Amino acid sequence: MTRMTAARTSAPADRPQLGLRERKKIRTREAIREATYALIEEQGYEATTIEQIAERAEVSPSTVFRYFPTKEDIVLTDEYDPLLLAELRERPADEPWLESLRYVLRKAVGFGAHEDPRVIRLRTTLMTEVPAVRSRMTESMAATGDLLAAAIAERTGRDPESLEVRVFAMSLIGGLMEATRHWVKGGFSEDFGELVDRALTVFEHGLTS
Repeated sequence: MTRMTAARTSAPADRPQLGLRERKKIRTREAIREATYALIEEQGYEATTIEQIAERAEVSPSTVFRYFPTKEDIVLTDEYDPLLLAELRERPADEPWLESLRYVLRKAVGFGAHEDPRVIRLRTTLMTEVPAVRSRMTESMAATGDLLAAAIAERTGRDPESLEVRVFAMSLIGGLMEATRHWVKGGFSEDFGELVDRALTVFEHGLTS
């Protein structure tokens, strides 16, 4: 939902298996990502070029651009917004809205348990410390806010473009971004799930004495 971590999750057993073409696409995307992370660790973000990424991933530069429009997108893009929004829509209609959000965000954080911690920390550091990635992340989070506003509107019966829904959705996005920055600034010493929960508590109750 927030691109704060990349997560892998296995498909349910009853879900149809992906075809060969889709599996090849996934392998190509992962090869590009892995090549990017390895090069950034070796020489830094700015020094890493699309040509180097393509060579390391054993694909052409045009293939890299076909999967990721910019270098920043390699760091930021994941496939989990639709999955998490589907989870949100499946919550009971009479469940308080913030309880639904807590459930889904805890699940999102849980996905990260299956990801390499080194990669998670590298990605998150780039998101918060590299200006180009941070700028692109702001654009990405705006798109996530649009999806969240649509889900809120479905639950509440409001117009997804109304000021109230937009403020609610984007305030939540901003809070999650701040939780991510706090995590990085603290050297990843705190539990990220607890930080997300604290952010939601502030969102729900405001600043308590």
